[in-house]
Amino acid sequence: MDNVILGLPLYYYIAMVAKVLVAFVFVLLTVAYATYAERKIIGHMQVRIGPNRVGPMGLLQPIADGLKLFFKEEIIPAESSKFAFLVAPLVALVPAFLTFAAVPFGSTIEVMGYKVPLQIAAYYDTDMGKVVDLNVGVLYVLAMASLGVYGIVLAGWASNSKYSLLGGLRASAQMVSYELAAGLAIIPVFMLVGSLSLQEIVKAQEGFRWFIWSSPMTFVAGLLFYVCALAEINRTPFDMPEAETELVSGFCTEYSSMKYAMFFMAEYANMVTVCAITATMFLGGWDGPFSRTMPLLSPLYFIAKVYFLMFVTMWIRATVPRYRYDQLMTLGWKVLLPTSLALIVLTGIAGFMGFNTFFG
Repeated sequence: MDNVILGLPLYYYIAMVAKVLVAFVFVLLTVAYATYAERKIIGHMQVRIGPNRVGPMGLLQPIADGLKLFFKEEIIPAESSKFAFLVAPLVALVPAFLTFAAVPFGSTIEVMGYKVPLQIAAYYDTDMGKVVDLNVGVLYVLAMASLGVYGIVLAGWASNSKYSLLGGLRASAQMVSYELAAGLAIIPVFMLVGSLSLQEIVKAQEGFRWFIWSSPMTFVAGLLFYVCALAEINRTPFDMPEAETELVSGFCTEYSSMKYAMFFMAEYANMVTVCAITATMFLGGWDGPFSRTMPLLSPLYFIAKVYFLMFVTMWIRATVPRYRYDQLMTLGWKVLLPTSLALIVLTGIAGFMGFNTFFG
């Protein structure tokens, strides 16, 4: 294990591969069973049963759905731009998985005498005695989140269908409107922490000093970011790019079989990633009782927070009706954007006047 490759010990690469596999399997399984959980949760909220035929309590329903989509006929519209039509699902899906590389999903654990941080894009520097991660992790997350919408726009354009094109145009307008507010909403966090590193943001919240309740500004910023994130990933009540009652199925109207399934997977993978980022930036990430003294507890706290936020997302879908398009644009430009700018100003004033942002 003392072998060195490109200046780093061999265990670093072994740990990296292991973390990639664990994170990928976690996201993939969560995506698969998030569809089952959502159908069950919404079913109970609407006094229905939900999936209950395939396997005990319907637990094998996601597997059955996947097999059905895998063996369905592939249809490519004759008038479509074929290369772009085939590439679009990949462009939508891949960034959703890549984003997770910068998210710390646990504390630093010790394996065979080596310290391994539970974050893909991070390693423990023995000379410096600390975890070194992507020092612009938040910018990386925002960049990856922006790429996913290109797949939706590309799908809408390449399908050569009016419904699909309208869905793609709506997605691009929605992304521009809400990404700006989402980016501004997290600036108060940077101002308080003084770093763009997600590891540093989690450390700043240790001891239950989570930003969601540490000050009024960060509480409102957390709500703003979460709402804007729902709009970015086209979740109800911001699902205008699909809008079944208006656009049949929006940008993915012409897709079938596994290509349609990839768009479906991208939506739920984005939901997992958005909830993970929200938990990291405002709910303390992996911080919890005894998470420092018992590092193996930290991933459990992180997963619990992510699943709680996913439940809230599903709850919103079951209870809140879809916005009209003009209401969606008005909310983004006239409410969320000015509010996020006001939060930055208030945070700056509070810091200049020396106010303690944490209670106690």
